[in-house]
Amino acid sequence: MKSNLGVITEKLKNNKIRLSHQRLKVLEYLDENRIHPTVEQIYNALHDEIPTLSKTTIYNTLNTLSEAGIVKSLNIEDNEARYDIRTDEHGHFKCKKCEEIYDFEVDMDKVAVKDLEGFRIFSKDLYFFGICPKCSNKNT
Repeated sequence: MKSNLGVITEKLKNNKIRLSHQRLKVLEYLDENRIHPTVEQIYNALHDEIPTLSKTTIYNTLNTLSEAGIVKSLNIEDNEARYDIRTDEHGHFKCKKCEEIYDFEVDMDKVAVKDLEGFRIFSKDLYFFGICPKCSNKNT
């Protein structure tokens, strides 16, 4: 599922978030690189193009975008925040060898949560861990 930057910039305006050059570049990077990057990966990819860019700016940008519901922060494992431009409900699979994260479609309404009757659920995240086909094929 490709995101539309026009729709995203409209969301920014609706949330009264100024579209700075740096925010636009972070959004473009997330839209064009669906790899669920870390702040470090975003910084390394954009620093040559924007020498004044700092990791703090990226953290602050992602925090602002996350609070506005424009990006989603993923905390799949301890001390590893990743970012996803897809904010719709979907699952994630993390390969334990290459550490890539893959999206997969899932109907969250059909995920059985009988033990949570009476609970108010604010967020649903589904993570699988294993070995991706690319890494599995390397071992054969």
